[in-house]
Amino acid sequence: MLPRETVATAQIPDGETLTLVSHGRDFIIMLGRDELMGTRMQFSEEQLAVLTLAELEAKRPRVLIGGYGMGFTYRAALAHLPEGGSVTVAEIVPEILDWARGPLAELTGESLADPRGEIVLCDVAALIDDANDGTTDKYDAILLDVDNGPDGIVRDANYRIYSKTGLGKARDALRPGGILSVWSAAPDHKFTVRLKECGFEVEVREVRARPNNKGPRHTIWFARKR
Repeated sequence: MLPRETVATAQIPDGETLTLVSHGRDFIIMLGRDELMGTRMQFSEEQLAVLTLAELEAKRPRVLIGGYGMGFTYRAALAHLPEGGSVTVAEIVPEILDWARGPLAELTGESLADPRGEIVLCDVAALIDDANDGTTDKYDAILLDVDNGPDGIVRDANYRIYSKTGLGKARDALRPGGILSVWSAAPDHKFTVRLKECGFEVEVREVRARPNNKGPRHTIWFARKR
C-alpha cells in the first residue's frame, strides 16, 4: 500500500492548517484528517463551472470563483468560457498558488497565465462587496467552493457567506439572470430553503465525484437571480 507523504503545509487565515500530500501519482489537500479535494475525484468541482456556464444567459459572462484549491473549477471555467468572458478567482491562502506553480505545476499547466483569468489574494466576500458598492462591475455567475459546503465550514469567517445576509449580498452582486452556484460534500435542505427565502430560483443537482458515475455524491445548488 502506497504511503501518503507530506509535500507542504499552509495556514488558513484565522483557521486550521492545510496539508498537501502525495499518494503515488495523486495529490490531496487535507484539512486535519479530512480530505478537501484530490486529483482522483475532481469531476464534481469541474461540473460546478461547466453546468453553471451552460445555464448562463449572458453572452460574455463575468465569472467570480471563491476558492482556487487545485484549480479544477477555474480551469473548467476557462475551458467552457464563451468568447469575451472573464474569470476572477478569490483565494485567501497564498501558498495555494505556490503549490499550483510548484508540485502541482503539471496539473496547473498554463492556466495561471491565461489572459482571460485573474487570481486575487483576498476573501471572496470582499469581491462581492466591491460589486455591491460599485467598485467593480457585477457578475453573471458566482461559484463558491471555499468549504465542504454550508454545513462543512473550514474557516469561521465563512459562515457569513451562507447566512441570509451573505446570500443577499451575493444576489445583489449578480446581474439579472445571474447564477450563484455552491458546491457541497453533502445535501442540506435548510440551505435550499434559505436560498429561496433570499429570492433565488433554486435548482439542486447531485453530481458524482468521478466522471464514470462512481465515487461520493456531491451537491451543487444553482440559484438564479431574476
